[in-house]
Amino acid sequence: MKRPFLLYFFTLILCAGLEMVHAAEKKNAPCIVNFVNFVRAVEPRYEDFTDEYLYQTTANQLSQLDDYGFRGTFLLQYDALVVPAYQELMKKAMAEGHEVGAWWEITEPHVKDAGMKWRGRFPWDWHADVGFATGYTPEERERLVDTYMETFRSIFGTYPASVGSWFIDAHTLTYLFERYHIEASCNCKDQYGTDGYTLWGGYWNQAYYPSKLNGYMPAQTSQGQIPVPIFRMLGSDPVLQYDHGLDRHFQGVITLEPVYKEAGGGNREWVEWFLSAMAKSESLAFNYIQAGQENSFGWKDMKDGLDMQMPIIREMADKGLFRVETLAESSRWFKKHFPLTPATSVTVKDDFKASGMSAAWYNSRFYRTGLLWKDNSFVIRDIHLFDERMESDYLRKAGTENYCEYITPPLIDGFIWSTPAEHAGLRLVEIQNGGNTREIPVTSHTCHKDGKGSLAVTCETPYGPFRMLMKEDVLSITYKPATINWALEFTAAKEAKLPFTSIDNQVITATHKGYDYAIRLRRGSFSSSNPEFSRWCILPQKNCIIFRFGR
Repeated sequence: MKRPFLLYFFTLILCAGLEMVHAAEKKNAPCIVNFVNFVRAVEPRYEDFTDEYLYQTTANQLSQLDDYGFRGTFLLQYDALVVPAYQELMKKAMAEGHEVGAWWEITEPHVKDAGMKWRGRFPWDWHADVGFATGYTPEERERLVDTYMETFRSIFGTYPASVGSWFIDAHTLTYLFERYHIEASCNCKDQYGTDGYTLWGGYWNQAYYPSKLNGYMPAQTSQGQIPVPIFRMLGSDPVLQYDHGLDRHFQGVITLEPVYKEAGGGNREWVEWFLSAMAKSESLAFNYIQAGQENSFGWKDMKDGLDMQMPIIREMADKGLFRVETLAESSRWFKKHFPLTPATSVTVKDDFKASGMSAAWYNSRFYRTGLLWKDNSFVIRDIHLFDERMESDYLRKAGTENYCEYITPPLIDGFIWSTPAEHAGLRLVEIQNGGNTREIPVTSHTCHKDGKGSLAVTCETPYGPFRMLMKEDVLSITYKPATINWALEFTAAKEAKLPFTSIDNQVITATHKGYDYAIRLRRGSFSSSNPEFSRWCILPQKNCIIFRFGR
């Protein structure tokens, strides 16, 4: 009689221990939600979006956050900062625990108060050469910073802790940190050509410390980084967003923004799927979601989506699945736990329509990679490299075009190098007699943590398991089929403009925006007979391929 009781007793202890371990893991790897609403005082694109309508939209956003017990972050564009009605509303918000910071798009009153001439078409002009800091010289950027900061302090009695923008340059960020000690920043999700702004190949989600030479590029060293975390905005669909727009080479939007109703934040099915996927993802250090909406979309278009989202987020936060806080609070936590950019991941078992597509993203301070499964097909659709030594186009001079482009050096780019008919990527293949290749089907897969900062992926094939291990500066692939020869095969669309300049036994060299870089194998070898480098293979060494990233 004693043995069953003891077995039951020890089983209870074991289960309790496992629950404690699981709770500790969740505590150490939280899913953080920031409500970030940035505020414009004018909207020249739509006649019915009056100044009063924009103000009431922001007032409704604040009231709704209060109704659900959330504290949010409101980032004021300068044209809103100098309006008394917004000043009084934001003073009330700050008294209730909300954060008020700066939204770094440049407007006519901002430029004029800084003693410069406005070049825009409207009081707020979204073209990059007038509406963003990149369109101004480094000296002009500092004048714009000084003007904003002193105006903000004269109104609120302190400098803002957070400064966000669709994109922000390293010179402005460094000046904001060194002179005004800002704590946090945020920028747009990865997008190609959307609204004329291309941010491509960066740290895919969560947050990173930027290079002193490039505000979009994660730094590898403490000496090379600006110690201000940049959080990625908008809550991007990890499965569908990447390929969205292949037919036109600029992307649409599939994000948590409540104005997008087909697939995105206005669609309940998508929202429930996305929030659940992000809360339960193998996120390594932490996961991150930015909710909220810019006021220039108007309350009428965002209200239904926000009304639907808020109770879902509230319920998940009450269950401990989310930690809702301000942007500055998230930054302080980040800096306390991570002296350098941590490795993170997002893994999704299925897309929101349950159509058999799933994805994984891995980020470190050295590289990112994106994986996609569809039916029985598997592809490494993205590998971009990070190098703090690569200067952005806007570090030392003003951009003169009405668009902006930040792109990191690519090894694999499944969007830019693809067409709807030809999808670029790196695939697992069997090498047949005569040298032809055949893609090996992947029937199922799993993703799990493998020590600090590492993500392991196991794919089942008819010939045995195929394994990938992603570490901070290493990507290793192991496959031991008994009866076939295998390789990883790269293909791209015929018209793709590829950066490669040479392929040697263990090194690929490439040039991106005049910057030379190389990708090296620690194990395995490159093989190519294609003079345009649009098709090459990586052959394993002792059933293993190992990439070494970084210097």
